[in-house]
Amino acid sequence: MPRLFVFFAIVLCASPSLADVWTFETPSENIQCVVGEGAGDSDLSCTIIERNGAPALPRPADCRSDWGHDFFMTNTGAVRMLCQPVSLNRDGFDRADYGITGRFGGFVCHSTKKGLECKNEVGHGFFLSRAKQRIF
Repeated sequence: MPRLFVFFAIVLCASPSLADVWTFETPSENIQCVVGEGAGDSDLSCTIIERNGAPALPRPADCRSDWGHDFFMTNTGAVRMLCQPVSLNRDGFDRADYGITGRFGGFVCHSTKKGLECKNEVGHGFFLSRAKQRIF
């Protein structure tokens, strides 16, 4: 019986990962994104570290943290803004040079000098720049 247990433990540990994760940032290092892709669905989370002007959506009454910095969507869902402390970490992300379009996990993101635009499979998305943030 101990051999059978060892075999099952090896098989379980050797199984492939259920999710892949990619990270990228704009050349200014001001916008950073994380994409997670699993079996049949994926999500994208982007943070704009420094921004000016009004946020894309009004602050919810129950938000007691930073607002207007974090954007989240799934490959088929609407964009949500998150009420949470903004991360000031500018390290460890792959660079998405200006003019680059990336396609992964049901998302298309295009990095330009004007900002970063990302869309999901059903056309929901956002545009982020220091001066303006927009949800569509």
